Amino acid sequence: MDTKGIITMKGKGLTLIGTNIKTGDKAPDFTVLDKDLSEVHLTDFKGKIKVISVTPSLDTPVCDLQLRRFNREASSLPVDVQVLNISMDLPFAISRFCTDADITNVRALSDHRDGLFGRAYGVLIKELRLLARSIFIIDKDDIVQYREVVSEQSSHPDYDKALDMLQHILTRTQAA
Repeated sequence: MDTKGIITMKGKGLTLIGTNIKTGDKAPDFTVLDKDLSEVHLTDFKGKIKVISVTPSLDTPVCDLQLRRFNREASSLPVDVQVLNISMDLPFAISRFCTDADITNVRALSDHRDGLFGRAYGVLIKELRLLARSIFIIDKDDIVQYREVVSEQSSHPDYDKALDMLQHILTRTQAA
């Protein structure tokens, strides 16, 4: 399914491919690659709250800052929260970036092989074969609790809004 009119890159309209998931939906499983080329699935994080930061390419300033921000935030999160970054970057480039930037609190993953994550979450950019800048927060029951697809891809996501939602989910989880 193609969706137009949701995102732009420097003002130029782009098309998203895939399912337009919404908050309240069951999070679709996906297969992406880790830095060592091993497969990683959503189901690998069963029972955890998942924060998925999606970046077009770590070789750009906004993506670099987005991953660094989540790495900093993740350092103070409880162990039942897993922060992931998914991009179309090659696993080797991701490994180099994470080493150089001292990314130790976020698991950075690649969707380059099949674009399965991008299609499953409706954030694969047809014209560029990159992922649209976005954030998804998925609770322990694999329900999407937060979704932001940034309309202008050269802009930052709303970090504060996403982190507030994460705090709300953590508070709700602790009260249960």
